[in-house]
Amino acid sequence: MPNAKEEEPYMKIAISTDRGYVSAHFGRCPAYTVVEIEEGKIVRRSEIANPGHQPGFLPVYLSRMGVSAIIAGGMGPRAQDLFAEKNIQTITGVQGPVDEVIEKYIRQELEAGQDLCDHEHHAEDVCRHGRPQAADGVGGSIEGRVCVSAKGPDLEAEVDPNFGRAAYFLIVDPKTLEFTAFPNPYAQAGHGAGVRSAQFAAEQSVAAVLTGQVGPNAHQVLESAGIRIIAVQGSGRVIEAISEMMGR
Repeated sequence: MPNAKEEEPYMKIAISTDRGYVSAHFGRCPAYTVVEIEEGKIVRRSEIANPGHQPGFLPVYLSRMGVSAIIAGGMGPRAQDLFAEKNIQTITGVQGPVDEVIEKYIRQELEAGQDLCDHEHHAEDVCRHGRPQAADGVGGSIEGRVCVSAKGPDLEAEVDPNFGRAAYFLIVDPKTLEFTAFPNPYAQAGHGAGVRSAQFAAEQSVAAVLTGQVGPNAHQVLESAGIRIIAVQGSGRVIEAISEMMGR
């Protein structure tokens, strides 16, 4: 993999960022740190929210911003090809605080490492970070409580396919079926409902989330907390989804 470019009079780089550190995956990070460097000095720095991980979108988006290099922990081969087509250098396998990475880049000491994006990549470089289907046979290995997005406050309610906007979250012990229902306090939030809901799930110390769709930023929060995401296909009751997950 290439190292940082030789010093140029002006450079604009984007770094996949998660709470001040380089994110493991460029497309799933919550934000990008965009740094403009002129004659070896930072002249402008900002952090922008990830606009969304759609196939082929980010290379075009960052190219239009004038970015000439992107730094990340990992990136799929298809995405790297798309960036190359836009003459954007990709430096992957990078870890550590963003501030330190910027300084190393400026000093031309930043080196690419082993790509950290080691999950499977499918067509169009859509990443599927450990999202088993409800009937894939792995659900029984889950130890601990599960957070289920639901349309109602009990196990007979339907699973709500929209995680961040679900009416309720049911915290369920899948072995005993004991549960606690919480109205989703972020269901009507203007922005960030998914991320806040993910943080709520993490606060409940659950082992997994059982839902329909999870946005990329919420996915990052859950993944960072070690919470497994189990996607439910179609409609059905919470009790049915739990049973299917457990292989009953």
